[in-house]
Amino acid sequence: MLTRKQHELLRFIQVRLEETGISPSFEEMKEALDLKSKSGVHRLISALEERGFIRRLPNRARALEVLRQADDTGSKALRPSAANSNDGLARPQTPRRSVEAANDVIEIPLHGRIAAGVPIEALEGQSMLPVPAALLGSGEHYALEVSGDSMIEAGILDGDFALVKRTNAARDGEIVVALIRGEEATLKYLRREAGMVRLDPANAAYEPQIYGADEVEVQGKLAGLLRRYN
Repeated sequence: MLTRKQHELLRFIQVRLEETGISPSFEEMKEALDLKSKSGVHRLISALEERGFIRRLPNRARALEVLRQADDTGSKALRPSAANSNDGLARPQTPRRSVEAANDVIEIPLHGRIAAGVPIEALEGQSMLPVPAALLGSGEHYALEVSGDSMIEAGILDGDFALVKRTNAARDGEIVVALIRGEEATLKYLRREAGMVRLDPANAAYEPQIYGADEVEVQGKLAGLLRRYN
């Protein structure tokens, strides 16, 4: 059995998802329930999650999934204008619905500087970087801080954060994170020729790097960039 506030919050989330397709923010939930602080919203969300009514999508902001509706329908809906229901609540068309806000943020691992001279694996779990979900596609991603100017003609500057899709496969001409001899990671254009691997910079001041095919391991390919202006 839910408390009145828990029931009101669940219904508010359901209605907002149905009407706008976007989970309400914590500020909106605080105002709708006339709470004094967002900490009260956090406690209500946690209680609903523990009881199996909602689920927070991992590593995402403002993304809630309603798993089931409250059996108790006696409380008044916070949004009585919603239609198509006997108790004033617009019900989702499916029993489970997850919605991601347009400004949703995902946290991905930040492994370190791309030219740090150590394998990517040695930097696993160092820290996390919040990234707009719109910059990423499907798959697993991580971030690296760019060091140096070897890719400036591709618009990749020193201090940028390279957003990388984790993969061991890449086509010629793609910008990849390449692990050289298991020791040094670099961000370069990938080319294959005559059984060799050529890593091309995007700066006329630098020469291509050529290695045997067994000396280079693709660790991912560039998916996007983040840049600070300060």
